[in-house]
Amino acid sequence: MMGDSITDVGRARPIGEGNGEALGRGYVALVDAFLQSRYPAERIRVVNMGNSGDTVRHLKARWKPDVLDLNPDWVSIMIGINDVWRQFDRPLLSECHVLPDEYEKTLATLVAQTQPKVRGLVLMTPYYIEMNRLDPMRARMDEYGAIVKKIARKYGTLFADTQAAFEEVLSVCYPATLAWDRVHPNLAGHMVLAGAFMKAIGCEG
Repeated sequence: MMGDSITDVGRARPIGEGNGEALGRGYVALVDAFLQSRYPAERIRVVNMGNSGDTVRHLKARWKPDVLDLNPDWVSIMIGINDVWRQFDRPLLSECHVLPDEYEKTLATLVAQTQPKVRGLVLMTPYYIEMNRLDPMRARMDEYGAIVKKIARKYGTLFADTQAAFEEVLSVCYPATLAWDRVHPNLAGHMVLAGAFMKAIGCEG
């Protein structure tokens, strides 16, 4: 499972796999717990290769050692939050901004080169825990989420709409109850992400 800090959440280095908090303290660990408890006979190995601060550029740079060299059967990707966030929290540092065209091209390239080597891919949208769609960062995040959906359709991957999953909860909850900065979720927020992932792979409940 590849991604940024939302995937990382303190996972073990160099490989995020093992006992205790080796899988981190977020949605990856929750997905693993669900799979191990529901399908123990399948002996599913979940590996967390998230890295805090990553954009899709960083994923591209480490794709071979952190994904392809591990010979996974399935790969899950959730990236894009930092690609958007850097445009808002570091507006003058344009060199660290990953604009939509680069984001789409890079993510599509990673999917295309990986798809023939695995049984399947799961693409998860980036999100912003904000109900106001006119909020500038929320609007930008929706644009990147639409790119993920477009790539998922083009390559026939599984697709998890994490923004939609949060909206369902936000209809009754204030954003700060899920994430103090509307980005890094608490355990309840990570459960929302885990639920979106499980829905995408057909294992709800």
